[in-house]
Amino acid sequence: MRSPPPPLESPRQAQCPATDNPNQNRLLGALPPAEFARIEARLEPVALRLGDVLYEPGQRLAHAYFPTTSIVSLHYVLESGASAETAGVGHEGMVGVSLFMGGASTSSSAAVQTVGRAWRLDRRLLIEEFDRGGLLQRVLLRYAQALATQMFQTAACNRHHSLEQQLCRWLLTTLDRLPTNELVMTQELVASMLGVRREGVTEAAGNLQRAGLISYRRGHISVLDRPGLEKHACECYAVVRAELERLLNDVQYRQIDDAHLA
Repeated sequence: MRSPPPPLESPRQAQCPATDNPNQNRLLGALPPAEFARIEARLEPVALRLGDVLYEPGQRLAHAYFPTTSIVSLHYVLESGASAETAGVGHEGMVGVSLFMGGASTSSSAAVQTVGRAWRLDRRLLIEEFDRGGLLQRVLLRYAQALATQMFQTAACNRHHSLEQQLCRWLLTTLDRLPTNELVMTQELVASMLGVRREGVTEAAGNLQRAGLISYRRGHISVLDRPGLEKHACECYAVVRAELERLLNDVQYRQIDDAHLA
């Protein structure tokens, strides 16, 4: 087991491609026009690379990050340097919930798992908007509850379910945040996410490949049979996904209604 990769350098501010829009992030996209307009000019596009560390344990957070095409892994790191993923964050969420929960820092770390883009917002502006008590506050609090569910379920899964089931859960959750069925991911990195030995991931991936659920070649995992993978997984994947949908679906409908009324 190993700790998340060390920071390469600060996430690079990037020119926003025409296809990259803040509304690709589910939380930002849920905001009605009036609320979004207050923060739109202050959102900064950033390019996130594999291994970029957005924050470390005990570090005061300067920004909140809203991924669009990237995936960020939240890790708990022990004194020994061993670590495991407690949750992942993609276009459905944000990195930095401690900012509006009053903690300013956290005991976990956040490292980029999948390269891509995100939008970041200065912590002071996020707190200012949160304290207004509008839809942004409600959306962020609901997302914090969904994130807590993911963390609790991950802890239970790691304790009670087989490594093969854990791998299925992790693959499905990651696929939900990607536009394709292929992951560019080494077994070593997957092992780091799950907090297990690489040999265990090799065996579990081999079993899934022999069952015709995935295809694995060095550094690439392709999901061939998603329904089969879902049947092979434990209940943890469905629990986390259902809770996220329960908490966020109605705010998205309100966004559509507000847009029509504007």
